[in-house]
Order: sequence, then C-alpha cells, then structure tokens
Amino acid sequence: MTGMIIETEKGKWEIICGLEIHCQIISNSKIFSGASTHYGSDANENVAFIDAGMPGMLPSLNERCVYQAVKTGLGLNAQINKYSEFSRKNYFYADLPQGYQITQFRYPIVGEGKVTVDLSDGTAKEIGIERMHIEQDAGKSIHDMAPDKSFIDLNRAGVGLMEIVTKPDFRAPEEAGAFLRKLRSILRYLGTCDGNMDEGSMRCDVNVSVRPLGSNEFRTRCEMKNVNSVKFVMTAIENEARRHIEVYENGGEIAQETRQFDPSTGKTKAMRKKEFAHDYRYFPEPDLLPLVLDDDYIARIKADMPELPDAKKSRFVNELGLTAYDAEVICENKETADFFEKAAKGHDAKKVANWLMGDFFGMLNEKKVELKDSPVSAENLGKLVELVTSNVINGKTAKDVFAIMADTGADPEKIVEEKGLKQVTDTGAIEAIVDEVIASSPDNVAAYKGGKTNLIGWFVGQVMKKSQGKANPGVVNNLLKQKLG
Repeated sequence: MTGMIIETEKGKWEIICGLEIHCQIISNSKIFSGASTHYGSDANENVAFIDAGMPGMLPSLNERCVYQAVKTGLGLNAQINKYSEFSRKNYFYADLPQGYQITQFRYPIVGEGKVTVDLSDGTAKEIGIERMHIEQDAGKSIHDMAPDKSFIDLNRAGVGLMEIVTKPDFRAPEEAGAFLRKLRSILRYLGTCDGNMDEGSMRCDVNVSVRPLGSNEFRTRCEMKNVNSVKFVMTAIENEARRHIEVYENGGEIAQETRQFDPSTGKTKAMRKKEFAHDYRYFPEPDLLPLVLDDDYIARIKADMPELPDAKKSRFVNELGLTAYDAEVICENKETADFFEKAAKGHDAKKVANWLMGDFFGMLNEKKVELKDSPVSAENLGKLVELVTSNVINGKTAKDVFAIMADTGADPEKIVEEKGLKQVTDTGAIEAIVDEVIASSPDNVAAYKGGKTNLIGWFVGQVMKKSQGKANPGVVNNLLKQKLG
C-alpha cells in the first residue's frame, strides 16, 4: 500500500500522521499511591490524599507499573532504557488537583521500537515507535449532570499510564486503524492494558498534516485529543487532512493548535493554541529518585513474555496449516487464539478454523454472547469436527448437531449416539437403497445414460432422502456412477 492520495482540481496531496496513545496500566493500585484502580466504583471512592492534591503528600512508585511498562516495551520491540527519570509537567485544570502531572520527559523508560501492521491489500508496513514513558492519569470532568455545574471524579487521577508515541509514519487512515488494532492486540496478549477504548483505558491523540505529493517537507500539524475508537481515529485523520488541503488551496495557513473531534459530524473544531514543551515548565520531580533498572530485572521480565500475535500467527500458518488470513483473524484476540488451540488439539486444525470462523462465530453473534460465555466449549467443537473427519456423521448432520450443542451445551458424541445420527458407511446397506432408487426411476436412468449427467445430483438426493440423511455421500456418489455406467 502506497498511502492515501487526496486529489483535487489543484493538485495531489499526501497525509502525514503520527499517534500518541495513552494506555492505562493494569495494576491493582495507582502508580504513586495505594488507591484502587477498580473501574466502575462510585465517584471519588478510590482516592488517596496524594491523588486529591493534599499538601505534603509524597509519591511512592508502584513497582508493578514499572514491570508492566518494561514488558510493553519488549512487546513493541523497543529499547529498554536502564536509566529514566520523572519530571513535573505543570498546567492548571480542574481535574488535576496537584496542579502538575508526574510524567517522564527527557529520559523515558522505553526508547525506539517498531510494530509491523498487516494491511487489507496483503502488504505489511513497519511503524516506528519514537518512545514510551509512564505517567499518572488526570481525573475526569463531567459536564452533563447539571446545566450550570461541572463535576469532578478523581477515581482515575493517579492511575498509571503508558504514553506510546509513534513516528509520523502513517500515510493513510487505514494504516492508523491497523496499527491501533495491532497495538491493542499486543497489549492484551501481554496483559499490560485491557485496550477498552470505550471505557477510556486506551485513548488516542492524532497529529495530522499534509504536503504536496512528492514533497519531503513537514508542514504545520494539528492535534486532535482523546479520540476514543479506531473508526473515529480513521475518520478524524481523513477529514482533518481535507480541511488542511482546503485551507492551503484557498491561500490560507494552518495554525498549530489542539482540536476536538466531534463523532456526530466527523469534523474537528479548535480548542486552544497548541502548547510547546516550554509552556509546561518541565523540571525534575524532586520527590522521586531516578529509576535505574539492571540487566537481571529486564531479563526476568523477558523470560515472562507470552507468545505474541505475530509469532502465534506464524506458527498457526507453518505448523497447523492455516491460511494467513485465517491465522490473522484468529490471532487478533488472545482468547480466540487460546480457544482455537484447545479446540484444534488432536484434530484437523484447518477444519476447526473453518467451523470457528463460520458456524461458531455466527452462533455467538446470533446469541449476542461473548466467547467466554459460549455454550459450545472448545473441546466439544473439536469433537464435532472429529466426528465429521472420521465419517461418523456427514456435514449436513454436523450442522444439526451443532444447533443442538448451541442450545444445550451437550457433548456432540452423546447427541449423535442418543439421536441415532451415525452415518451409514456400510456399502451393502447403501447399495440396496441405490438399487431401489435406480429401479424406481427408469426415465431418469435413460436420460442420464443419454447424456444428462447432471441428473447425478437428483439420484444422490433421492438416496440421501431414503437413508434419512445418514448415508455417506462419497459412497453414494461412487455407487451411483458405477451402476449408471
């Protein structure tokens, strides 16, 4: 994929985009206090004195947040910096009671890395990671509870964040969407962030500029804050790029500013002039020592790394015989990949994948249930596939059995046994039915022998009907062709 080119009457333009993704760290307590990180608690229930900005309260670094950050850095194929330090980023906002945010500025815990994304046209693209640092989250302002008041919930204040900053490597909305889906998948495999954008635990700031096609310049960019879905990120990139082009082609200039994306219109509107680093008056955090990691600590985390999506996808293709597409779909979600592996153990993996991505996913959608609540277990799905593979039942009967499994959660082997659904593979028994059908259909036999060979389907249908669907279709086909000549 060469990127998205926007063509107007006046010329061709290229999109330049980079992302800043804020990911809440999975940990039981906040990054600098012992308050709970539980989502969904009553407002201001999980607030320690330091989270509320009480004077004299000192931060204490949560080692679990450091562990999770290093693990994430390794998952992003990034440099782990053994020396990093915290800084104060000073700004005033109602949901930031301390008046500053403890973050990392000059010396982040994670340096440059790279993530490979797969695009819809079958190509892959490498996206550069500029850095990743850890910091505390702000609280939440609520503006829709009263017409004349805003309310503040500090449950989120002080929750550990990883801010992942990409290089300006995106040239199309699709590339940004593919990256966010891949990043979310990696984080969930690692268990370092749940990636739930609708709950705010993964939020995206989008930086967009444009330039004439063929140019190498970087023009003024605008930042859209806190875009909270992959679809909205893609929409925001394209619409903001088109706004820039319209301004330039009408002789105007783009102001560097922070903008807000409106999901209802797909448009952006100016919030404030874009801040620069010096506006935040960064200085080293006086209450926290520099963070120094040793090789043994990093090695222990590396040893704890799970198999990540790319490695799992490669194994499914090379060892289990899946297509690249099937492997990609199954491996995007760790729970789905684990379910598949359990179902495929000892069975035909490709056939299990076909059932999983067809009837099984269809059943989940129809019943509107999550994978973890599926009435059909991984073991039972594998058993069903084995019944078909070993010719105990045919494909049509398997679909009927699966429908019963979806309603009852029963073992397919027991369903087949109790309902007498086993396929008839005895050639003698099938031959008797074939002879009966041929004898009762002289006109069709004559037509078949006269060249209308497509009538074989009608004969097969008659035999299957008389056998109540239990005859092995392969045996039926062979016998009919032999006897009809």
